[in-house]
Amino acid sequence: MKNLIFKMFLAVFAVGIFTGCGNSESSSVDGLTAIQQKGVITVGVFSDKPPFGFVNDKGENDGFDVYIARQIAKDLLGDASKVKFELVEAASRVEFLKSGKVDLIMANFTKTPERAEVVDFATPYMKVALGVVSKGGVIKDIADLKGKKLIVNKGTTADFYFTKNHPEIDLIKFDQNTEAFLALKDGRGDALAHDNLLLFAWAKENLDFVVAIGKLGNEDVIAPAVKKGDKTLLEWVNQEIAKLNENGFMQEAYTKTLAPIYGEDQLKSVLFVK
Repeated sequence: MKNLIFKMFLAVFAVGIFTGCGNSESSSVDGLTAIQQKGVITVGVFSDKPPFGFVNDKGENDGFDVYIARQIAKDLLGDASKVKFELVEAASRVEFLKSGKVDLIMANFTKTPERAEVVDFATPYMKVALGVVSKGGVIKDIADLKGKKLIVNKGTTADFYFTKNHPEIDLIKFDQNTEAFLALKDGRGDALAHDNLLLFAWAKENLDFVVAIGKLGNEDVIAPAVKKGDKTLLEWVNQEIAKLNENGFMQEAYTKTLAPIYGEDQLKSVLFVK
């Protein structure tokens, strides 16, 4: 009887060891290898932030970030269609990376010290600053916001900037860009703060509104982001962005998606190209 119990113990112990080894080996697979094994890269993008990330009239993902993401899929997996787009909101971008819902964030993600503590940013591909848009351009200075309501998106650099530097300003926060801009048009807020490039594009389609504060705070950069500690994928994306800048692809992406709005003369002020 004792021998039988001892044999059963050894069998269970052996299964535990081999099972543990299998789990350890599986968990050690890096992000880059995992993408190559599954044959698709999952990228987080916006659905409502034209011309950077949006869903077009055909129901397809479109925009500058999407254009670059498809090229990343082509260079990594040999086919531009081997990309799965996950629609994210500004406040959910970090969580989508941390939870593994996406491999890469290409949702107009501004690099900040706070965010860099929880995700790894790759080489930036765009420059941006904050701006403020209002009806008729009546808000021309921060002082004009005294006693007024300012609309921002939750989790954006605009949210962080005004919360930290101007706590006296009354902020109205929304999850989605669509909600925020609709609130401005409906008069639920006196002005809206966001990335200046987005505001310039929106104001061209909404002529009653003017971006009278075109640059606020420091100039920031937009960069892809991967899960914290995913070194192999980060290194590959860094090399990819450098290559896309050098071979002219970024200029092509700008011409196809952004130039119709901003003009070719703004290319060098927006991108990291020579």
